[in-house]
Amino acid sequence: MRRDQERDQCRSARVDPGADRFPSGLYDAVLLDRDGTLVEDVPYNGDPEKVRPVPGAREALDRLRAAGLRLAVVTNQSGLARGCFTAHDLRLVNARVEELLGPFDHWAICPHAEADGCACRKPAPGLVHEAAAALGTTPTRCVLIGDIGADTAAAAAAGAAAIMVPTPATRAAEVAAAPTVAADLPDAVGIVLARMRLTAAPQPAGRSRRGTVLVVRSDAAGDVLVTGPGIRAVAAGAARVVLLCGPRGRAAAELLPGVDEIIEAPLPWIDAPAPPVDPGAVRALTDRLAAVRADEAVVFTSFHQSALPLALLLRLAGVHRISAISDDYPGSLLDVRHRVPAGVPEPERALSLAAAAGFALPDHDEPALRIRTDRLPPPAAEAGAPGYVVLHPGSSVETRACPEELATRVVRVLGAAGYRVVVTGGPDERELTARVAAAGGVDLGGRTGLDDLAAVIAGAGALVVGNTGPAHLAAALGVPVVSLFAPTVPFGQWGPYRVPTVRLGDAGAACRDTRATVCPVPGHPCLSAVEPGRVLEALRLIGVPAPVAGGVAG
Repeated sequence: MRRDQERDQCRSARVDPGADRFPSGLYDAVLLDRDGTLVEDVPYNGDPEKVRPVPGAREALDRLRAAGLRLAVVTNQSGLARGCFTAHDLRLVNARVEELLGPFDHWAICPHAEADGCACRKPAPGLVHEAAAALGTTPTRCVLIGDIGADTAAAAAAGAAAIMVPTPATRAAEVAAAPTVAADLPDAVGIVLARMRLTAAPQPAGRSRRGTVLVVRSDAAGDVLVTGPGIRAVAAGAARVVLLCGPRGRAAAELLPGVDEIIEAPLPWIDAPAPPVDPGAVRALTDRLAAVRADEAVVFTSFHQSALPLALLLRLAGVHRISAISDDYPGSLLDVRHRVPAGVPEPERALSLAAAAGFALPDHDEPALRIRTDRLPPPAAEAGAPGYVVLHPGSSVETRACPEELATRVVRVLGAAGYRVVVTGGPDERELTARVAAAGGVDLGGRTGLDDLAAVIAGAGALVVGNTGPAHLAAALGVPVVSLFAPTVPFGQWGPYRVPTVRLGDAGAACRDTRATVCPVPGHPCLSAVEPGRVLEALRLIGVPAPVAGGVAG
């Protein structure tokens, strides 16, 4: 209940327009659907007298304008193709929208019918790309607000953020699949501004560098990767950065920019299954942390983890300033106790803690995932020329893996459509990848460490994967992702970040938000029901053509 109250306070806080300006931000622009989002949905409306703004629209848009954000409308208007109204009628309707809601910096309009197969009609990403270019930015620095699944899907396919404002006409499945859901347009605007505020460091840029900073993220490779933007922000303001990570995150830590030294140590209160606490190991870790002689520490955790056990060790190690996210009362363990509303994407969650500690990304650094590509080896020769599709069926967590039968059918269908498919997996997944690749793919199972896997993904046209570390590797490399995402954790928090993405799977399945590691429903139906043809459609939606013409690639 307390988290819900904090989220509501964060969303609904009313501030002076000038207070919504930030020294730096996640977004340059907000893109808005027209019918059902800005104005009441009147089917095929060609009459300006029927334009009715949704409640609070003008005030909400003025908040965005006051924050320095550029605004564009992205709207499907198939009524033109159907002959329901003329181009002149459409201009009159749009002029009336601007008369009531204020000016927009750009109008991106698709005039086609669905049967035309154009690249601009949502859920295709064409309108998002057009609007971003017209506004002088990129899709990754835009957030799209809309009322149906086609809006959020178009944003995701372009790499933009998305917020859904459902109406009574919005389908339940579309609401379940949306990364973020708002109650109304003013609420959606409040979410945008709150996230920008969370990640804006309160201290001015140009301050002197702050000595040695110990940063912590003890978890798996994917968790370390999504913390990268926060760590880079710390590195921009520190003379030296030492990263404490666990054994499962070490390989990812080696690829992060901004890290000068790595300490590898398991934390028994983080790992799952949790081993017994060894007093000797805890004393040794405390001594090792003391030897770093850190001036301060920033402890990054996932939303369900506590930073307080490690904060106690850091106090014993003599660290004088400690920053962490904590809902629990920290006593004297934390100097900066930060709180974050539920549902914020993990990279932004990390950035917000860095900002609360006084660290910000430099202006030239985007708040996206990144790895050091200079540390990658050449990709495996068997992968062939760039442009192939990587399929990674496995995961260390059963519920997040792609079912084997589906993976096999995907290889077969993509191969028949002319795609060259490379199947990857860890050393303990060799048998799995061999069976899947036998359908017509190239088997690299068990032959790639994390850096080798990154090199293979870097040459791919896209990655097909569940909710597991390679998805975040692809995001860090700018490689589009077809995300077979089991809803055990929120997609908006853990989905691929700022990279073109298509989400597949039943977002409203019974396992939703359970954080289950073993599928609670026989047959893994949230993913096993996905038709392989949907993967083919997803690749075409995000603009990944088959590199060869027909036939099964091998």
